[in-house]
Amino acid sequence: MSFYRNAVWFVKGLQEYTKSGYEAAAKHFIIGDLDVNLSGRSFVITGANSGIGKATAHEIAKRGGMVHLVCRNKERAEEAKEEIVEHSKNQNVHVHIVDMSSARQVWEFAESFAKSNSIHVLINNAGCMVNQKELTEEGVEKNFATNTLGTFILTTALIPALKQAQDPRVITVSSGGMLVQKMKVDDLQSERGTFDGTMAYAQNKRQQVILTERWASQHKEIHFSSMHPGWADTPAVQLSMPDFHAKMKNKLRTEAMGADTVVWLAVSAVASKQPSGLFFQDRMAVPTHLPLASSRSSPADEEKLQATLEQLAHKFKP
Repeated sequence: MSFYRNAVWFVKGLQEYTKSGYEAAAKHFIIGDLDVNLSGRSFVITGANSGIGKATAHEIAKRGGMVHLVCRNKERAEEAKEEIVEHSKNQNVHVHIVDMSSARQVWEFAESFAKSNSIHVLINNAGCMVNQKELTEEGVEKNFATNTLGTFILTTALIPALKQAQDPRVITVSSGGMLVQKMKVDDLQSERGTFDGTMAYAQNKRQQVILTERWASQHKEIHFSSMHPGWADTPAVQLSMPDFHAKMKNKLRTEAMGADTVVWLAVSAVASKQPSGLFFQDRMAVPTHLPLASSRSSPADEEKLQATLEQLAHKFKP
């Protein structure tokens, strides 16, 4: 089954996830969707100092939004801020230094941020793909800690603040790679068998999609969505998937192409009219499972995922 999923997914990727796939989809975009004034709206973007996160921050700042860059590396974050302010002429760009793989740091940031700032839109973009098994100082597998647990803590900790805002939204940057995985709820940290960083990442991305669906059903006041940016030429892809990057680099999307649907989900009026909890690709809701792929989890397993994360998150709460 996994061979079938991988083969179907790769063929789909060549058609849809590449630069030519974006260009074909973009013929149907409505340009006016992004013609908005965002002054007075506050956006928190994780992993915003490079790649899709930075491209998203650029577009939001250009339209007058207040942008909070949540980054791990202070130097690179300040460089990104300077660049965004210079290009957008928007001074309302702020840096927050947080390691999303540290559950305690994420809790501390979310709680202090909510006390002194408003938030209209949270964009969960930070992610990592560590190919060798690595544990954080808190003893959590690094990919899971960053992609799933960090995202879970930040989102749940900011939900009360989001509910105070007008037209609140949460967008999680997932990946089409999750289509090749059925969630393994009893092995969330990839402890069984030989460790494979690419598959651990894909598992995390499946977990994010399930969480988005659950949050949407539990918090009706907030519009939740997850999305696939396509195969984009970002520093993260170059670093984590060098072989894939070398083979595909002429076919990869630009960072701006990868960010387009994130921006559309975050700012356009039409996006918020879509049902909450869906998975998007190139401004369209798309299925979260390949045909005949047997990748669906039971409602009990999806509930168990959330319960396990709540338990783990609570363990690290300051």
